[in-house]
Amino acid sequence: MSSATTTTTTATPRRSVLTDPGYQAFVILRTGFTVAPILFGLDKFTNLLVDWPTYLAPWIDDVVPGSVQAAMYAVGVIEIVAGIVVALAPRFGGWLVAGWLVGIIVNLLSIPGYYDIALRDFGLLLGAVALARLAQRYHGARKSR
Repeated sequence: MSSATTTTTTATPRRSVLTDPGYQAFVILRTGFTVAPILFGLDKFTNLLVDWPTYLAPWIDDVVPGSVQAAMYAVGVIEIVAGIVVALAPRFGGWLVAGWLVGIIVNLLSIPGYYDIALRDFGLLLGAVALARLAQRYHGARKSR
């Protein structure tokens, strides 16, 4: 004699993780720190949003070879790569973006009149660290399911 049993589908755990506020925060931060660096990196080649060379401290311009715009091209490439790394490996990418933001903050603090932008980037740094910490839980957990 057989008895009818109910089986749980994978939809229930998936639905519960989608309603988890921590997971939602992870997805929001991962999306933001993927898209923003890529877009800002691409803009380093067009200067549509802002004249990016004005954001490079003179002492850094003295250290890096080439023109200020050439330095911005290199920055653009690094930012695009950082955004891709966040998309593919957010546990590492979050820390990569956080480190990059530390460099940007140091640069901005050495230019008078850019302290407000440095403070904004400090907030972004905190968001990148939060992404890395949330990825430790949610990105690793997703792969084990």
